This record gives sequence, structure tokens and C-alpha cells, in this order.
Amino acid sequence: MSAPLHRSWTQDEFFAWAASREGRYEFDGFRPVAMTGGTVGHAIIIRSLHCALDRRLRDGRRQPLGPAAGVATVGTAVRYPDALVTCSKLDNDALTVPGVVVVFEVLSSSTSRTDRIIKVREYAAVASIRRYVILESTSVGLTVLERHAPDEAWRATTLTADDIVRMPEIDIEVPVAEFYDGVSFPDEAAAGT
Repeated sequence: MSAPLHRSWTQDEFFAWAASREGRYEFDGFRPVAMTGGTVGHAIIIRSLHCALDRRLRDGRRQPLGPAAGVATVGTAVRYPDALVTCSKLDNDALTVPGVVVVFEVLSSSTSRTDRIIKVREYAAVASIRRYVILESTSVGLTVLERHAPDEAWRATTLTADDIVRMPEIDIEVPVAEFYDGVSFPDEAAAGT
């Protein structure tokens, strides 16, 4: 006997369903996907990321948001990156953010595959996105995917604690170490003794 096929949800069905639920969910284009909590270190990195963006993007023409701001990606999928930056005018009642230029994801063990594979493809399908920054959460390090035009393939760069991530799309630079302010990793503690 075969299992019954379930039909895919629409984006509107997802938004209506998610509005009545506790917790956070993304929409993979077919059904809701629960977003689990992370470690304290993960939360500190996200806080530092938002502080770094807020300090540099105060002019109002570049707006940092997240993690409750949705990005429509492939088909009807909706992702909620840990942070994003848009240069578009915002509608306070919108359920997704238009004109997203840069997205940031902080990895966790439960999201690593999705962030490194599935979201790389989904964010590449969004014409306005020029940079996707993936932040490690178990060590200091970034993977930066960038492109100058929507039809270009991503170019990848890896950065570590002594590097600076340059984001010309939004006219800012941030020392990588700033994203990790207040987080210590076991390997670093052992190296210092």
C-alpha cells in the first residue's frame, strides 16, 4: 500500500497558518519547516551581527532587518535569514522584504546543510541579492558568496578573525572578529594556555 500524496501549501496558506502559531517557521515552498533555537554562542553572534549592521547603516536608505523579516526565494519559498539588508522602500504590512541585497545566516548543527546548500541556490535565484554571508558558530570564520549581476555564479571567499568583510553593495566594511565579540571557543582557550 502506498502513502497518500499531500498537496503543497500555497504561500498565503503558510502565512495564515504561521500567524496563529507559537515559534518560528520557514516555508520551503511545500510546507512549513520549524526553525529551532540555537546555542547561547549562536545568539551572541546574531546580536553582534545586528549591532555591527545597525552602527554602520543609520542613513535610512539601507535598512538592516531580521530574523523576523522574510525573503521570498524560489517559487513560493520564504526564508527568514538571521539578518538581511535592503535598499528598497518598505511597506510595514508586507510579509516579505523587497530588494534584499545582502543576507546573513549563522550556522548551527541543525541548519548547516540547508544554509550551505539549499539556501545558496535559493538566494542565488533572487535577482537583487549580491552577497550571502555564512557565519560559523563553532569557530571564527565566514564564507562569503558574492556576485555583481543576477546571472553570475557565486564567487566564494573564506575569511577568518584577522580579516575584514567588505560589502560594497551597502558601502560598509566590518572586521570579522566584531561578529564574534563576547564569544569564546574551546580551541581558542586551549591555544592561549
